[in-house]
Amino acid sequence: MLVLNTCLLVLSTFATLGFGASLVQVKDFGGNPTKINMYIYVPDKVAAKPAIIVALHPCGGSATQWYSGTKLPSYADSNGFILIYPGTPNMSNCWDVQSVGSLTHGQGGDALGIVNMVKYTLTKYNGDSSRVYVMGGSSGAMMTNVMAGSYPDVFEAGAAFSGVAHACFAGAPSATPASSNQTCAQGLQHTPEQWGDFVRNSYPGYTGRRTRMMIFHGQADTLVRPQCAIEALKQWSNVLNLTLTNKVTGVPSSAYTQEIYGDGTKLQGFFGTGVGHIAPVNEPLILKFFGITS
Repeated sequence: MLVLNTCLLVLSTFATLGFGASLVQVKDFGGNPTKINMYIYVPDKVAAKPAIIVALHPCGGSATQWYSGTKLPSYADSNGFILIYPGTPNMSNCWDVQSVGSLTHGQGGDALGIVNMVKYTLTKYNGDSSRVYVMGGSSGAMMTNVMAGSYPDVFEAGAAFSGVAHACFAGAPSATPASSNQTCAQGLQHTPEQWGDFVRNSYPGYTGRRTRMMIFHGQADTLVRPQCAIEALKQWSNVLNLTLTNKVTGVPSSAYTQEIYGDGTKLQGFFGTGVGHIAPVNEPLILKFFGITS
């Protein structure tokens, strides 16, 4: 009996310490034109038909760093969804948000590799293709807008923390902070219709659903100027055919002002006074917007 109790105590300790689900690299997930990396987190208690969130790291970051950088894994444990953490070793670990490949549906770039990660996960884990989401910070936020623009048929909603509009970097030699062309990150402006056309031209002839979006930005961001978020909201309001209907101060905290478009179910913006680069990830807010939590 003493031996049995000891064994049970050891097993209980292991469970408490979290010896179970972990971040795992997947080497063969399908077409991978830019040789990016795939990591996946599957909770011990995965849902029968799980939702999937693609989480994209910032410039200079990595999949493992972004895995540790938010509380999403703990929410995956309690809600049963799967997390995909892509990682790019290219361009100073910054995402390809400027190439024709990434900015055109089905044509290559980092974007196609990420979509193939999603397809692999949907097949292997019987995932729910109607509940696939994307989020990211800085370069990852820029790529979040790219994924939403180029693959609306894949991503139901997205959340971008300190990014730029879809195709803002189009044609630039790269999209790193050291790139010779920083026009985009300094607040490149277009009309809503022009921004919307960039999205529509990324998938010509597409008439299906459009990705719902949340845009977060700090007003004190000097690396990716706050105007970039204004432009992204212009873009998605045009694509989703929505207008700004309300501004609410103090959401999600005292530093922020929430901008609501339409009834708020398809597009929201958040601007933080005194908030720099990168605007902190707010997991409860995005999970509720995605529809994963209530």
